[in-house]
Amino acid sequence: MLKQTLQQKLLQKLSPQQIQFIKLLQVPTASLDTRIKEELEENPALEDGSLTNLSEPAEEYPDNDMEEDFSSSEESFDEEFSVEEYIQEDDFKDYGGNYSNDDEEQQKEIPIAIQDSFFEKLQNQLDLLALNDKKYLIGNQIIGSLDDDGYLRRPILSLIDDLAFSQNVIAEEHEVEEMLAVIQEFEPSGIGARDLQECLLIQLRKKDQTNPIIAKAMEVVQQHLDEFTKKHYDKIEKQLGVDSAELKEIIHEILKLNPKPGDSGAVAGKQLHVIPDFHITNSDGKLLLTLNSRNAPELRVSRSYQGMFEHYEKAEKTDKKMKEAVQFVKQKLDSAKWFIDAIKQRQQTLLKTMNAIMEFQYDYFLTGDDRMLKPMILKDIADRIDMDISTVSRVANSKYVQTDFGTFLLKSFFSEAIQTETGEEVSNKEVKKILEECIANENKKKPLADEKLTEILKEKGYNIARRTVAKYREALNIPVARLRKEL
Repeated sequence: MLKQTLQQKLLQKLSPQQIQFIKLLQVPTASLDTRIKEELEENPALEDGSLTNLSEPAEEYPDNDMEEDFSSSEESFDEEFSVEEYIQEDDFKDYGGNYSNDDEEQQKEIPIAIQDSFFEKLQNQLDLLALNDKKYLIGNQIIGSLDDDGYLRRPILSLIDDLAFSQNVIAEEHEVEEMLAVIQEFEPSGIGARDLQECLLIQLRKKDQTNPIIAKAMEVVQQHLDEFTKKHYDKIEKQLGVDSAELKEIIHEILKLNPKPGDSGAVAGKQLHVIPDFHITNSDGKLLLTLNSRNAPELRVSRSYQGMFEHYEKAEKTDKKMKEAVQFVKQKLDSAKWFIDAIKQRQQTLLKTMNAIMEFQYDYFLTGDDRMLKPMILKDIADRIDMDISTVSRVANSKYVQTDFGTFLLKSFFSEAIQTETGEEVSNKEVKKILEECIANENKKKPLADEKLTEILKEKGYNIARRTVAKYREALNIPVARLRKEL
């Protein structure tokens, strides 16, 4: 049976302008230029002020209060429009002195040396060999099947199937094995191996076989690789019949080998170039915060759209086509206004958030010592700037700050609190730093186990559990004591 009911609900919805601001807020500086270019292409009412001849009287949307809520309502076609609502004379001083003016320096790109990729180097070596068409196609297929580490992970039978279907080449297993052996002679040494053991053996075979250390190293890789990886050196000494000094030379020879030969051909383009969003400088004990000038683009409303408004004011108001044209112009002008407002609110939010972080961690930014970091969570900063935690999270997760001692992600300054025996709260980063120092200064012949590290930290006043020590050690990418052992 159908029923008709009346319900009253209270919903909170984000306006399109608020959504636009949120999206712009989480965009890093490196991607902001691209986002602005997209908006300039989509909206003809928006112009890049930096490209406009400043000698001409250009127009710009006036600055509004940054705290103003992004809300708008639809206006009727018959409503009178005022150009002054959107356009006024330029005033570049509105951007203030909170932005670093090093555009030319920031826009300089780091030169990347032109070099062949890993696969191109192998292909060039293959091209130098005198091979018939069938062997060349087999070799080409093997090179194309290598992974980024330089290993051949695919079975030989799969390569034979690939040759038959893609190259129309019928190859026998021994033919593929022969070409694989040829490619394994290529540089870098170790290429074309099917597992770690074969990779190390390929490299050792290219060394002086008359050297007894090399011969013993090959024996370790062939017969005792499992004990070697687990660092059971006492077992290897007994099985090889060598003393600790000789075993140390053998282990050193193996450690010089490259377990991932494909990495040696990595191109420089893989390196990540971080563009900082903020700059903090120490001026005689006083910290100065500036926002990267790329975050403060000179955007304005198009002058040509002012002419459209002026033309509308003189035109017949009852003309249907004119109404449609005016509605289009107004829509683009509103979109331009909202985008400029969102950019300016983004600037203010970034500065306000970073300034709160800098004030909270003032001692750290003066010294650069991790032990000076105070326990700080997102709520601490959100309460200080009277904003939502999600807003602080968007800033912290995607923005970088350049200091006198390095460039860091804002997220790295947040940490949980740990209480000492005296009741004082310290950052867990301070504990990690002490843990890292203890491991760095340990006797590598008898590395410190997690239980011993826990005792050391307790002696220093940090009462934490062994499992917490293990968690911090793993977070620092430090292996367990047995794997840190050295001869």
